Amino acid sequence: MISGAAHGVPPAVFDLFEGDAGSPVVLHVPHGARAVTPAARDGLRVTEAQLEHELDLLTDAHTREIAAAAARDATRTPWTFANAFSRLVVDPERFPDDTEEMARVGMGAVYTRTAHGEILRDDDPVRDERLLATHFRPYAEAMADLIDRRLAATGRAVILDVHSYQTRPLPYELHRDGPRPAVCLGVDEFHTPSWLVDAARGTFGEDTGINSPFAGTYVPLRHYRKEPAVTALMVEIRRDTYMTEPGGPPHEGLDLIAERLAALVDAA
Repeated sequence: MISGAAHGVPPAVFDLFEGDAGSPVVLHVPHGARAVTPAARDGLRVTEAQLEHELDLLTDAHTREIAAAAARDATRTPWTFANAFSRLVVDPERFPDDTEEMARVGMGAVYTRTAHGEILRDDDPVRDERLLATHFRPYAEAMADLIDRRLAATGRAVILDVHSYQTRPLPYELHRDGPRPAVCLGVDEFHTPSWLVDAARGTFGEDTGINSPFAGTYVPLRHYRKEPAVTALMVEIRRDTYMTEPGGPPHEGLDLIAERLAALVDAA
């Protein structure tokens, strides 16, 4: 494992688990950690108990374990890039400005509202810029650099963006009225080819949907809508299929999910 410190950024902004030199696949795990830095606690308007509940709701619990098991079981080990901090520090999958759709509900790159729309922290542009500088940008640059290395080594890169979501919709969700299948595949019209969607549907089974309740997938801005050799697919796993909600332990379903993700890595 290589931490962010090895790349000249603050320790553990991200964790990079090296894969096979010939693998184009990167498992991206952006929301699997619970750690909140002291700087990110500045201006919080919630109690410690409320913060822990928010982490239960918003952390994609056990997705790091799912990715690790899939990487171990894949025929050719993929690369894994995982956020070492909670999305309540910064959310690396948001746009870093007010063009982000989720900014409407106080969940842009730096969250100011909870999953239920209550105040999480005060507005503070100075604090936000500090968090973007120390976490968001180093994370984004390191992920983009990894994709460039996969392109140079293999001629392509495949990002499998590993997430989870609650069985019941939370108030912050902007598109919460649609289906909530066991696995939701988030696709992008530029970066998600049909063969990758077909492979994922074949791997995860009949209860697999597209872009509901969450749509799109992560591609570094350096490559977004510019580099067709970068393909990407978001894999959103409904939490009841592998764990006790909202933030409890995994159950036997985790092994099956990991096995299917490993099969998708092989297909990719």
